Amino acid sequence: MSTTTTLSNSITRPADLASWAEELGKIAGAAAARHDQDGSWIDDSFDALRSRGYLALAVPSELGGMGATLSEIAGVQRILGRHCGSTALAMSMHQHVTAFTAWRYRRDLAGAEATLRRVADEGIVLVSTGGADFTNPRGTATKVDGGYMVSGHKIFASQSPAGTVMSTMFAYDDPEQGLRVLNLAVPFSDPGVTVLDNWNTMGMRGTASHDVVVENVFVPGERVLANRPHGVIDPPLQVILSIAFSVINGAYLGVADSAAAAAIDAVADRAGDPGVQRQVGLMQHRLRVASWAHEGALAAVGDDPQPSMETVAAVMAAKREIAIAGIEVCDIAMELAGGRAYFKGSPIERAYRDIRAAKFHPLTPEATLLHGGRLALGQPCDIV
Repeated sequence: MSTTTTLSNSITRPADLASWAEELGKIAGAAAARHDQDGSWIDDSFDALRSRGYLALAVPSELGGMGATLSEIAGVQRILGRHCGSTALAMSMHQHVTAFTAWRYRRDLAGAEATLRRVADEGIVLVSTGGADFTNPRGTATKVDGGYMVSGHKIFASQSPAGTVMSTMFAYDDPEQGLRVLNLAVPFSDPGVTVLDNWNTMGMRGTASHDVVVENVFVPGERVLANRPHGVIDPPLQVILSIAFSVINGAYLGVADSAAAAAIDAVADRAGDPGVQRQVGLMQHRLRVASWAHEGALAAVGDDPQPSMETVAAVMAAKREIAIAGIEVCDIAMELAGGRAYFKGSPIERAYRDIRAAKFHPLTPEATLLHGGRLALGQPCDIV
């Protein structure tokens, strides 16, 4: 085990995060094939990682967490992704919400410190519906005394079986400002919240990204974290996107890493074949360039990002490169390994399916090009 330094609230920060992440990855990897086969929530892996303080990775050290930087979080996610894509992706959703909450804490914004302390002290799980809601949320809010009544049907709510609080959004028709987006915190314990058992997909099968139905849930006014213009990537959302996809990109890079490593192992007896050498070289090339894109985006975001559409464009460009390169790497890996990689249970076959999910997160690869082009041409690019 790696050497650790004890923090408050019994959470420890490993001296070597990479070694610690490798230990966690091996735990997750041991059950990865079973959860993929069954399409079941990675409950045992999740509980094991939570017991080791993983949920507090992004919580500032003075609040009892590990105080990891965004680059460190992304690096841990990449290592997890090499062992189990579902674990890495599901955990990314908690980590990016926690990292953004830490960003809010550094600005003394309401509720941030209390939430972060609960993550460190109680191991609460933060679930995001941002990717599906984005600027046009699935649901509506109605003003009532003391707050809002909200209803809606949320999709892609990863790790929902373990969720404590859902960070989500609802449309609100303000009589003075017009249509707005309210960012709200909704507890899963509310009787109006129902998690549907309907996640049955080609890849990332262990993430339990079920639909969540919210029916007439009262949200006090103090749980409204933001009131934003509808359909607009405003400055706070620019920060959210910059943080979220910096973390999520790491998970997908890890999936591509795993396919390449498995393929190299599979062709060890053909290492002298020039055709094999070229294919392996192409995999390594694509991974290296995708890694550079990710590193460049992380450098642009920094440890405490400011709102910037240029930064969003950098992160989205990296996401596009990782998605396209990752799919190519997994395709090549299957070609190299041959028929055995086509069978269920092969880590290459699982990676081949898992990596496809990378293209569905906003902005999609095509939307990324439009966004970047509009930005460069001085055209409006804050409305989607």
